[in-house]
Amino acid sequence: MKTHLIAASISLLLMGAASAQAQGIQVTPAGSAPSSIAPAENFSGHAVVNRMVAGDSAQYGSVGKVDFAPGARSAWHTHPAGQLLIVTDGKGWVQEEGQPRHEIRAGDVVWIEPNVNHWHGATDTTSMGHISVAYMQDSRAVDWLERVSDEEYQEPDQATENP
Repeated sequence: MKTHLIAASISLLLMGAASAQAQGIQVTPAGSAPSSIAPAENFSGHAVVNRMVAGDSAQYGSVGKVDFAPGARSAWHTHPAGQLLIVTDGKGWVQEEGQPRHEIRAGDVVWIEPNVNHWHGATDTTSMGHISVAYMQDSRAVDWLERVSDEEYQEPDQATENP
């Protein structure tokens, strides 16, 4: 009888632990969030946004996979708590206002400090995809500004290649 009580207690304890662990991890299956065309007021060219949010991560930040067709790019924007970009495929550019643009390629990781005015997107001849993590501050992850003009985008003498 004592053995059965101990076994039952251990089972309940393990079930409780498994239950607690299950509550702390939430999985969002790949492809479960709908894709959308990036809004024209915040992007130039063809860009597709795939939102990637697990559980309540939206309260901490915005996570998404963005795929840019050649020539597509974001508008100028800032992030009150910074942004992390992980380039997943292709080749693109990222530029801080007043600085030369940088070439970014698959495998590169880019950290953009809080409140830095910048844009990012594909080159004029290649597509580029990245995962974007924009952290929240005061319920905001991004502040959109004006669109990047064709002249700003096409300034090849300011490009710096990634070593």
